[in-house]
Amino acid sequence: MIAQLTVSALMVALTVFIHGSGIYILGRLLRIEAREEAAEHIHPMSPRGIAVTLALVLGLIALHGFEIWLYAFLFLALHAMPTLNEAIYFSTITYSTTGYDDEGFAEGWRMVAAIEGVNGVVLLGWSTAFFVTVVARMGRTR
Repeated sequence: MIAQLTVSALMVALTVFIHGSGIYILGRLLRIEAREEAAEHIHPMSPRGIAVTLALVLGLIALHGFEIWLYAFLFLALHAMPTLNEAIYFSTITYSTTGYDDEGFAEGWRMVAAIEGVNGVVLLGWSTAFFVTVVARMGRTR
């Protein structure tokens, strides 16, 4: 149990650091874009503004994808899943808390998978809050 909690704590710390760094970078890029839009009098709902919003969404999805892959590689390293394909699938449905049957998962590492679900909920919520804040600011600049 101690090994599972230690591995889980390290993964939570790593993914929170990665996620925070990614959101910081996306936020910086958005501030630069907002200054350019203001200087050029570009409406946030213009094709350029919509492209920036789409890029933001894709950036957030890429960030979550990277974190999901980290868990998948961890599951492979722990021999908790037999193949990369199964590890990625399992990690994706666990991270998103879609639900799963952990029948093929190594019993000794199930707590790590459970904590991945909690971690995923927090990180997805963080991304949602960030995205809603960005969209609300776009609405105020009109």
